[in-house]
Amino acid sequence: MKKQTAMDKNWFETAETLSAALPYLQRYDGAIVVIKLGGHAMGSDDAMDLFARDIVLMQQVGINPVIVHGGGPMINDMLARLGVDSHFVDGKRVTDAATVEVVEMVLSGVVNKRIVQAINRQGGRGVGLSGKDASLIRCEPSHPDLGFVGEPVEMRPEVLHTLFEAGMIPVIAPLGFGAEGETFNINGDTAAGAVAAALKADRLLLLTDVAGVKDQSGEVVTELTASAIRKLTQEGVIAGGMIPKTETALAALDGGVRAAVILDGRAPNACLLELFTPHGAGSMIRQDS
Repeated sequence: MKKQTAMDKNWFETAETLSAALPYLQRYDGAIVVIKLGGHAMGSDDAMDLFARDIVLMQQVGINPVIVHGGGPMINDMLARLGVDSHFVDGKRVTDAATVEVVEMVLSGVVNKRIVQAINRQGGRGVGLSGKDASLIRCEPSHPDLGFVGEPVEMRPEVLHTLFEAGMIPVIAPLGFGAEGETFNINGDTAAGAVAAALKADRLLLLTDVAGVKDQSGEVVTELTASAIRKLTQEGVIAGGMIPKTETALAALDGGVRAAVILDGRAPNACLLELFTPHGAGSMIRQDS
C-alpha cells in the first residue's frame, strides 16, 4: 500500500482551500475591484511579482481588477538626484511646475511601467495609463498653496470598461489634467477612491504598511461602519496617516462603492486572503445599514 507523503498532504490541503473558496469566487464573478498599490508591495521585485500574480489570478476567476499606484519614495529620490527642491504642507507635496514634470516622469514613465511589466510577466495583459489619457480624470487645484496638486472633479469610467471588455488590466498613475490642459499630481489614495466611486466598484482595497484600523486597545477591527470610523476619529483613536486612508474610504462609500478595505500590503497574498476567505485580511468599512 502506498503511504501518503508530506507532498501529497500539501496537495490535499491546497485542494481543500480551493474548494472552500468557491462561494467567494462565485460572489466576485464579474465584480470590479480597485486596488491602491503602495508601500512594501512596491519595494522589491519579489514582492511586485507576488502582487502581480495575485492580480492576474483575480482576473482569471472573473474579477475586473484596476490598479492605482503611488510612488512617493521614487519621486523623492529623483527630485534629489535632479537637485529639485521639494517640501510638504500638512503632509502634501507642494508641486510647482518643475516638480510636476518630475512627478509625471517618475509615475508614468518608471513606476507605472514596472507594475505593467510585472503583470505581463505573470501572463496578464496590463495596460499603463494616467488620468490624462483619454481624459480619464479632470482635476481642479486642491489648495492654492499646493501648486499643481489636483482634486478629481470629473471621471470618464467608460475608458476602463472598454479595457475590461478587451481583457486588459488597467494600471493608473495618479495624474490628472486641468481646464487649461495643465498636469495635476493627485494623492494616490484620493485617485483610487475617485476611480472606485466612478466605477461603482464592489471593493476598494487600500494596501498600506499597517494591519488595518485599530481600536482603543490597539487591536485591529475587522469590520466597521462609517459612523464607527467617524467616532474613532473624533476620539483620536484614528490619527496620523490613518486619517486620510479612512477619509478616502468614506468618500468612496459615499460615491457608491460597496465596501472599502484597509489592509496590510506587506502580507503575502493579502488581496486573495481578503476576497476569498471568510476572515479577510484587514479592516472592512461599509455604510451604516
